[in-house]
Amino acid sequence: MSLYQQIAKIGPRFFSDATLFKYGFNLSPMYRRTTARITAVSDDLMRVAIRLPISYKNRNYVGSIFGGSLFASVDPIPMVQLINILDSAYIVWDKAAAVRFKAPAREDLYAVFEYTPSEIEQLIATVEAEGETEIVKTTRLTNQDGSQVFCEVDKTIYVATKAFFKQKKQRRAEPSSQAMGQATG
Repeated sequence: MSLYQQIAKIGPRFFSDATLFKYGFNLSPMYRRTTARITAVSDDLMRVAIRLPISYKNRNYVGSIFGGSLFASVDPIPMVQLINILDSAYIVWDKAAAVRFKAPAREDLYAVFEYTPSEIEQLIATVEAEGETEIVKTTRLTNQDGSQVFCEVDKTIYVATKAFFKQKKQRRAEPSSQAMGQATG
């Protein structure tokens, strides 16, 4: 169990989930290095907002925010947010990411990560019916009023029931009888 998982397990005794999410991210070394900060988290964790300020720590050679900071500032949030929204009976993993840089960012940027109740209901229904699914969440890094998009990040997130994932993992680990016959024959 990672340090972050231990804090997530013990923390709710002392703090709300939203407070833990916000300060857990903002104080963790892995997120602090992105230079972004979570500014708001709804009580149900369905909405998270961040600010990525431009500073000497994230400026690139041409004076705009380094592309790695743009991506890293949004990378972990949709997956960890979904883990905390869903029941512990589910496995949630990042599967892929695509980044589209739209314009050089020479000002503070903002992003909002949002799940809707109907989106979560549909996700659970699909996973319960099929055992697993993938969703794509798109995040836009914008100026403060949202009128200009500087970067878009698509995150493909894998979700499965723990039972389905365990069975799938076991099937992959078991050598097929044909392969065993070839190896011993």
